[in-house]
Amino acid sequence: MDSEIAFDFSPWFIIYKSGRIERLDGETFVSPSLTPQNGVISKDVVYSPGDNLSVRVFLPEKAAETGEKLPLLVYFHGGGFIIETPFSPTYHTFLTTAVSSSGCVAVSVNYRRPPENPIPTAYDDSWTSLKWVFTHVTGCGPESWLNKHADFSRVFLAGDSAGGNITHHMTMRAAKEKLSPGLSGSGIFGIILVHPYFWSKTPVDEKDITDVTKRLRSEVMWKIASPNSKEGVDDPWINVVQAESVDISGLGCGKVLVMVAELDVLVRQDWCYAEKLERSSWKGEVEVMESEGEKHVFHLKNPDTEKAHELVKKFASFIKGEM
Repeated sequence: MDSEIAFDFSPWFIIYKSGRIERLDGETFVSPSLTPQNGVISKDVVYSPGDNLSVRVFLPEKAAETGEKLPLLVYFHGGGFIIETPFSPTYHTFLTTAVSSSGCVAVSVNYRRPPENPIPTAYDDSWTSLKWVFTHVTGCGPESWLNKHADFSRVFLAGDSAGGNITHHMTMRAAKEKLSPGLSGSGIFGIILVHPYFWSKTPVDEKDITDVTKRLRSEVMWKIASPNSKEGVDDPWINVVQAESVDISGLGCGKVLVMVAELDVLVRQDWCYAEKLERSSWKGEVEVMESEGEKHVFHLKNPDTEKAHELVKKFASFIKGEM
């Protein structure tokens, strides 16, 4: 029967044995606004008509009046690949705050989610969105705000949790495939990984979490997102850190900020990602910021706390070149 539960991930989502998913969080739609909120205006723009996918574009109101060029942030939302959208209260609030603090123009990407659209659909959609963003390099793209205000010499990718994972993979791909003809490099200046979602079958080091129940929960989450993966959580999409076969030295940017939370189950994966990058032949600069006493994506759940403000300040200073 449709009421029989297969996986209960309350308070986030429930999957029934019929295959139906009930998303309990992140589905509320907040309309974009041309009325400033924190001095930021926003609008939704379709980037993939065939799949009816949009991005939400954010712009400081004062920039709209002056026409100045600003750093460009492309943001991929989190939610285990399964919940949340750029249009939820959580992500609309965060992007508005980030844009206000950093003085950038931002594109928040909507991608199709599992289980209806299993991995690698989210990666494919994210790449399509990036290709769309880079159609504005010459100032002749379909979106006027990007044509007028985006400084393509200062492009940043960022994301939290699953979005951090996506950010890494997009930056790797950008080093191999041209986002736009004529680019001398990847086109990406720097990336920010906020509590990125990397995982592996076995602990990544002696400090990693060993609780069997918690590790199994992460495995099940990935199985829901990527049911066709033969390697499970040792799939290179998710096991970026521990797998020796995964070479991250070709990361297509020069600066990386990894944000970790002390009480996050992902904290050792995230620290070891930064360490793996430093040990590799990659020539860029990596910095880690740890929020002590905090859990996974705490800044999204409680945005008005002192630690959340510190995170946003660091996020903004990276984009402004104050790292």
